[in-house]
Order: sequence, then structure tokens, then C-alpha cells
Amino acid sequence: MKTNRSINKSKKALKDALIILMKAKEFNKISITDLVNVADLNRGTFYKHYQSTEELLNDLIDNVIGDLIQSYREPYLQTNEFIIEELTTSSIKIFEHVDSYSDFYTNIVNSNVLPGFQNKICDVLKQLALQDLEVVVLNKNARINTDLFSSFNAYAIFGLIVEWIKSDFTYSPTYMAEQLIEILKYNSTKTIFNTSNKDY
Repeated sequence: MKTNRSINKSKKALKDALIILMKAKEFNKISITDLVNVADLNRGTFYKHYQSTEELLNDLIDNVIGDLIQSYREPYLQTNEFIIEELTTSSIKIFEHVDSYSDFYTNIVNSNVLPGFQNKICDVLKQLALQDLEVVVLNKNARINTDLFSSFNAYAIFGLIVEWIKSDFTYSPTYMAEQLIEILKYNSTKTIFNTSNKDY
């Protein structure tokens, strides 16, 4: 257990160092020496965990995406019926997720450090909606395309996140959750989702 804690601590230090360095230089110009100096580790420790800076970056991205998925699912993990109008501020965790990775998201939004990553986030949000949530709308409009509906919601949520980041996190995660609820209430008819397929 102590060994696992030590490994996790070293990996976190390297990921934190990578985020710090990506603020100052392009990823392909970040060296392993840069990373270990910022992380206050030695090269041997780096190579115990990663073979390259690309492998470290991929591990960081996997962490971010994994936590994003978990936070998105939080409001409906324990229910088979997810009613938008019954959402509570405390159940919405996606803004807490962004806040916990604030430096990473700031790098992504305010620079070209990872081209295409913003689209990847939106694709993840879209796939979660398509795979987890079967929409049941009172007076459902059968002409609405499910793929387009899911894309609309994914990009709308990410749009809020981008504006929040660009404001330098002026608002708290709780305030952002409150605003999301009010926007959903303003824009929706009574919307219910049947929840499923949470293995994604």
C-alpha cells in the first residue's frame, strides 16, 4: 500500500509538472529533464513510470477524461430515471471536475497546446448522452435527430465551461451548476431520461 501511494505521488508530481510546463512552452519542446526538475524527481523515477513524455501526456489525458466521465454521470448513477427538472446543484459535479483540473483546461482553451482536444471532450459528452441516456420527452417531437440533439447538448455544456475558463474562473463551481440548472429549466419541456449503458 505504501508503495502504491509512493507511485501515485510520483506520477501526480510528473503530471503537475507537465501542466506547469505546458503553460510556458510547446509540448514537443518539453524534455524529461524539464519534467524531473519541476517535479523535483530524478530521471530514474520518471523511467519507472513512463518511457516518454508522450506516454506521460496520454496518462494525464486518460485521467482527465476518466474523471470527466465520472463527474458527468454523477447525477444519474443511482437511478433508472433521470428527470432534468429534478436536478440539484449538489448532484452536478462536472464543474467541480473542471475546477480540479483548472490549469489543464486553461492550457487547452487558451492555447493550441493540444489541437483537437476540445473536440474530443465534446465527443465524449455526446457519446455519454447517446449511450447512457434514452430521452423520453412528453409531447416528444419525433422529427428531432438524436445525434444532433446529443451534439447540441454536448457543445452547450462545453460552451459554458469555455466561458467560465475565459473568465478566469470568476464564478464558483456551485454558481455554474446553478446556472446550468436554470438554463436547462428555461430551455426544456419536461424532460426525462431512461439511464443505461454505463460501461462506456
